[in-house]
Amino acid sequence: MSNFAARRAAFRALHAQGCFALPNPWDVGSARRLERLGFKALASTSAGAAWCMGKDDGQITRDEVIAHLRQLCGATDLPVNADFENGFSDAPEGVAENVALAIEAGVAGLSIEDWSGSALYDLPTAVERLKAAKGAIDASGEDVILVGRAEGYLRGVRDLGQILERLKAYAEAGADCLYAPAVTDPEEIKAIVQAVAPKPVNVLLWGPDMTVDSLAALGVRRVSTGGALAAAAWKGFDAAAKRLAEEGRL
Repeated sequence: MSNFAARRAAFRALHAQGCFALPNPWDVGSARRLERLGFKALASTSAGAAWCMGKDDGQITRDEVIAHLRQLCGATDLPVNADFENGFSDAPEGVAENVALAIEAGVAGLSIEDWSGSALYDLPTAVERLKAAKGAIDASGEDVILVGRAEGYLRGVRDLGQILERLKAYAEAGADCLYAPAVTDPEEIKAIVQAVAPKPVNVLLWGPDMTVDSLAALGVRRVSTGGALAAAAWKGFDAAAKRLAEEGRL
C-alpha cells in the first residue's frame, strides 16, 4: 500500500464513527505544528492559502491550489482534505479534470461547493458537478472522500429547507460526507445529521459557543476550522507589526 493510500484508508476510517477535529493549516509550518499536537487529519483552507499569497479568498487559481495541496501533502504524514472551492470550473467536465489533479497531488478528501463565485448553482447543475467529481475519484482507483458542500447559509441564503434538499441530493449523487458551513443552530445541525444519515456530516466551528464535544453530541462526525486559525495568526502578526510601526517595539 502506498503512503497516500494508507493515509486515505486512515481518513476513511475516521469517518466511520465518533467525531474528530479537522484543523485547517495554511502552509507547511502550520501543518507540521498541528501534526505535532496530535491531530489525526488536516484540511486546507482556501482563505488561508490566499492570504499567504497576498490575495483575497477566492482569488487563487487552480494551479496555485494544486501546488499548495502538493506542498501540504508532502509536509505531513497525516491525511489532507482539500478545500477545493467549486472545483475551479463551472462545467462538470472541468470539475472532473481538476479533481483528478487534486488526487494526483495526494489528497485524502476534497470538497466541492455549489457556489460559482457569484451565485448558487441550480440544483440539477450542482448535482451533475458532484457526479463528475465522484466519477473522477472512481476513475482514479483511489479511496478519496468526496464532500458535498451547500453554501447557502455562508452566502446569505438562510433557508434550511433548501440546505436539506441540496445535501440529500449531494449524498445521493455520491458525496461521502456532507457540509453546510455557517449553520450554527443546534436544532438545524441535528436536522442536517438526520437528513443525510448514515452519511457523516462536517460542521464548521463558528464562534466561541461551539465546541467539538457539543457538536459530537448532535451526531456530527467531523469539525473543521476553516480560515479561523490563519485569521488568528494574522491578527497576532498585525498587532505586533502595528506596535513596531507606531511604538518601535514588539
